[in-house]
Parts: sequence; C-alpha cells; structure tokens
Amino acid sequence: MTNTKQGNLFIISAASGAGKTSLVKKLLTLIKDLTLSISHTTRDPRPSEIDGEDYFFVTNEIFDEMKKDGKFLETAKCHGAFYGTSREFVQEVRDNGKDIIFEIDWQGAKSIKSIFPEAISIFILPPSLKKLEERLTARGQDSKDTIKARLSAAKSEMSHVNQFDYVTINDDFDDALEELRSIIIAEKLNVKHQKNNYQKLIDQLTK
Repeated sequence: MTNTKQGNLFIISAASGAGKTSLVKKLLTLIKDLTLSISHTTRDPRPSEIDGEDYFFVTNEIFDEMKKDGKFLETAKCHGAFYGTSREFVQEVRDNGKDIIFEIDWQGAKSIKSIFPEAISIFILPPSLKKLEERLTARGQDSKDTIKARLSAAKSEMSHVNQFDYVTINDDFDDALEELRSIIIAEKLNVKHQKNNYQKLIDQLTK
C-alpha cells in the first residue's frame, strides 16, 4: 500500500561549542531518511567546512536579495553573520517523505516553530561553562576575545532552554548521541505522526 508520507521536522539548537554540529553529523549516519536542512550564511567557512554540505556560503548582497524574494522560512543574526533556512529546500525534502533536521539557534527555532508547530525541538547543553570554554579553546579557531564573547552569548542562548521540547546534556558524546537518536525514533513512532502518514492503513486495520 502506498501512502503520501510527509517528513517530520526536528530542530536541534545549542550554544556555540556545545557539540551540536558533531552530534548532528553522526546522527545523520545512524538514522535512515533523515536529512540536514542546509542553511545559507554570510560568515566565512571554517577550515573543515564544505560549501553545499555544511552551509551555503553567500555574500551579504546575495543573502539580502534572497530574503527580499521570500526564499527563507526564517533568518537570524548570530555573532555578526546572517543565517537563513531555504523554504524550497525544506519543502522538497518533506515532499519526498524524508525527515529533516534544522541545526539552528534559538531564534531560528522559534521562527520554525511558529510556521510548523508540529516540529520537535531539542536543546543541547554543555556540562558546565568551564567545559564549554575548554571546547571553544580546543577548536583553535577563535581569539581569546572572540571566545569571551561567545561565552557571554552562550549564557543568553541557554536561557531559552525552557522553550524547547527536549534537553540533552553533552557531557559524554556517545551518551548524548544515543539520547538524540532515541528522541527522534520515538517521535517518528508517535501516534499523531503515524496517523498522519498511515491513516489509510490504520483505517483498514481498525474499521
């Protein structure tokens, strides 16, 4: 039996340095039909990042033009750079029956939730501010002043944790990964999602 399956939406947010990107990358290798929403950003790529895989890196002018044309579901400014979620990209993934992860900050999460109330939001916390500082320093990508600014911003970002559906603390990477995996699998099997995707089958079996 064929069904018109609509993909589920998952939002994962965290303060910079909490391990969000590493966890999401690993998660994508473990769960079938799970796709990352690739954001557009005006910031420069980090040494390990690839255009079109981690982000779509664009100029401020191109970003502004896309925003004016209504091509973004949401946009946000973080650490001096702009980020945006492509409306067309998200719709195409969902129409293909695949689940999608938004790896965005709390502002973007709030915007996505306002458009898609059914989206499941998860916030990743570090085990401590000291550990967060150590991780930011170990990356070797930012100056001391930048790290200080990121830590200050992190406190503000983490104050929005109560707006999310789930919270996991990334103290041990494997434990945090398993928690994220468990949340996503459980939500994929939630009655409301299963009814939406398999209503005809459920009707045949129960009526």
